[in-house]
Amino acid sequence: MYKNRIKSIAIGSFDGIHVAHQRLILEAEAVVIIERNSGYLTSGFKRSKFTNRPCYFYHFESIKALDPQAFVEMLKVDFPYLEKIVVGYDFHFGKNKAGNAEMLRSLCDKEVMVIDEVSLKGISVHSRTIKNYISSGNMTLANALLGREYHIEGSIIRGQGLGKKSLVPTLNLEVQEYILPLAGVYATLTVIDGLIYESVSFLGHRVTTDGVYAIETHILDKDLGEVKGKIKLVFIAFLRANQKFESLEILKAQITQDIAQAKEVLDKGDSHGKR
Repeated sequence: MYKNRIKSIAIGSFDGIHVAHQRLILEAEAVVIIERNSGYLTSGFKRSKFTNRPCYFYHFESIKALDPQAFVEMLKVDFPYLEKIVVGYDFHFGKNKAGNAEMLRSLCDKEVMVIDEVSLKGISVHSRTIKNYISSGNMTLANALLGREYHIEGSIIRGQGLGKKSLVPTLNLEVQEYILPLAGVYATLTVIDGLIYESVSFLGHRVTTDGVYAIETHILDKDLGEVKGKIKLVFIAFLRANQKFESLEILKAQITQDIAQAKEVLDKGDSHGKR
């Protein structure tokens, strides 16, 4: 890490850069992110898209053996002008999470600012809480705690070819790294080459047809032709759970209802906020 002149840093994993993370970041010039190899709300460098502060990364595997004193000495070397460190009330650091905010104060000659618990709608804001809401399909609460609509990114892949022929045309995605919402149908926005399209999307095993797990999105009222590359899927609201239908005709009728419901949901809300 190059020798910078930064005087204040906020330290944490900052997975998602949610509303509580933003509270920490406001108090610092830069963000120090502890990166892990696990399920993400926002992975790697993509966190930097949600803050105007410079971001510095330490990979967990490279620092997990450091005891608290060694961790502090590393910060002093990497940030030689450091005067203030901002952490959350539940911050732990060093091997086996041996250090906390009080130990941080005792080990370094810097100001240590501890941000109290942040709650929204009576709910303590944590990445794990947001992940639980996403996994249960509660996008309303997940998005509220994030401070924006949750999205995933993926590459377009070839589907089974049944949608365009017998149902509705869809874009099929291959997605890695992200926490995926509960299997089912969602009102969504699909972002392609920077353009936002209203859509209805499905995640789950295609139990009516081939049984394969799929992530598919249907663009509402638009025929985009062939689309290649990466796209972004923004989740606005959960519409219904995944279910098996007795025939393609019944499935198509349900998809028609899904499309109408998605339009209603997207027309009601401001679905073009910060992402």
